Amino acid sequence: MAKKLAFIFPGQGSQQLGMLRELAEQSALVTALFQEASEILGYDLWHITQHDIEKLNQTEYTQPALLTAEIALWQCWKDRRGTTPTVLAGHSLGEFSALVCAGALSFRDAVKLVANRGRYMQQAVKPGQGAMAAILGLEDTQVESLCKEAKDMGIVSPANFNSIGQVVVAGETVAVNYVIELAKTAGAKLAKIIPVSVPSHCLLMQPAAEQLARDLASIEIKTPQIPVIHNADVESHQTPEAIKQALIIQLTHSVRWVETIQSMIKEGVKNFIECGPGKVLAGLNKRIDAAIITESIHSPETLEQAVQQVEENA
Repeated sequence: MAKKLAFIFPGQGSQQLGMLRELAEQSALVTALFQEASEILGYDLWHITQHDIEKLNQTEYTQPALLTAEIALWQCWKDRRGTTPTVLAGHSLGEFSALVCAGALSFRDAVKLVANRGRYMQQAVKPGQGAMAAILGLEDTQVESLCKEAKDMGIVSPANFNSIGQVVVAGETVAVNYVIELAKTAGAKLAKIIPVSVPSHCLLMQPAAEQLARDLASIEIKTPQIPVIHNADVESHQTPEAIKQALIIQLTHSVRWVETIQSMIKEGVKNFIECGPGKVLAGLNKRIDAAIITESIHSPETLEQAVQQVEENA
């Protein structure tokens, strides 16, 4: 029996200046897709990814840049006749990439959606009023309890359950700082603010979620050809309305990444391909279950290695 393969797509934080440069030199697929995205958006997206780190790290540019890079890598994989995965998932923004690759969402619609999503997220919270912090070395339930303890200080909740013993919290800056102090007292190995401009996946994103819902109302979504596991409920959905709802609530709910990977493992997935710049998800996967194999594709060499690895383990 062939081993099951999952493709996973990273979110913000995985962007890198110069990403996919080597692959673009060898594959016209990359340059063509970035050209298409640039025409849709009305600005040179490839130039930003290669030469403008300040813009690349701004949410409204980061999101379409990463989505386009991830879809370009997917197209290169298919062009190389790589194995079709059994299941897909994306971390936060990566969920949109997964839906495009599953045939549920068109690339054109996705690029416009995530560019708007990034702008809505940035506008939802004034600079300095929101923050995110990484908490390492505590149980998930401990972090949840600390957030409840800090509720009188303001909105704060777990935003990302990234790996075993690694939780990111998000909310109002004062409340997040209070959780950091509580976490240190509770014995956390690390508790610190992470450098992001938007406190994602918490109730502060409700205005962004409402705006995204209005955009999604006019977007056509089809039944996925490959199952996509969604962040907020760790379920795959078939109907357009259920998929739209999953994308909306994702903005205000936690990314349940540990459960997502564990659910795939439970269904027999042995091999994972991280389709995006860097190795962020590969690192998380290793801490979730050291026995699974995660290959990252982001260059001609890593693409070839991953194709061969999957073929050998089929």
